Amino acid sequence: MTTNEEAHRIAREHGVSGPLYLFVKFVAALVFRLLCGFTATGTENVPKTGPVVIVPNHKSFWDPFFVAIVLRRPVHFMGKAEHFDGPMAPIFLRLGAFPVRRGDSDAEALETSRAILARGDVLALFPEGTRFRGEGLGVPKRGAARLAIEAGAPIVPATITGTEKRRWPLPRKVRVVFGTPVSVEGLEATPEDAATAIDTAWPQVTEEYARWQNRPGLVAAGLAAVGLGALIVKKRRGR
Repeated sequence: MTTNEEAHRIAREHGVSGPLYLFVKFVAALVFRLLCGFTATGTENVPKTGPVVIVPNHKSFWDPFFVAIVLRRPVHFMGKAEHFDGPMAPIFLRLGAFPVRRGDSDAEALETSRAILARGDVLALFPEGTRFRGEGLGVPKRGAARLAIEAGAPIVPATITGTEKRRWPLPRKVRVVFGTPVSVEGLEATPEDAATAIDTAWPQVTEEYARWQNRPGLVAAGLAAVGLGALIVKKRRGR
């Protein structure tokens, strides 16, 4: 069993396993393209070198997979500490995941995040904190922006749509859009500047998410469903 301390040491000192990461990424991309019909745009907005913090919305367990497989660079994620208690922990760690304890500020997870960015790697953090199951998106927290400011890393907003449908075994018609990077140059790692940074990046996510949810085809389908429901009710009342 991998202890919490050992998991963080491995994540800080070693990072992903290149061959394993590429193999899993190739297989996952093949399966997802065949079964999910997903698309990705704006990948060119993710810098090719240097530390980067990606801030996606979070609706599903599958979100990290879709972000990771469309980018050339390995992506690191926080994962629930419970996932690292079993025999799969070494594999998760070599695929870029590392544990975080929910509910409190996890100093170990924050230090691992800093180590990943100090190496010049890509870190994806969900500003909503956890999966947001309500309508629309949740309110972003400032932690991701603060880490980005400390590391001098640009913040890249990412919008994921389609995974909120919670279909099994895999979601369908998933779409990932990477927005315009937000520079943290000139900002300090204070709550005020962190709020400014995330409040600059997050509207790109909320606007893209709302635009996609309100696209004409979806609205038309919703109106058609309402009309069909009204027709059924009318016929029933006429009996």
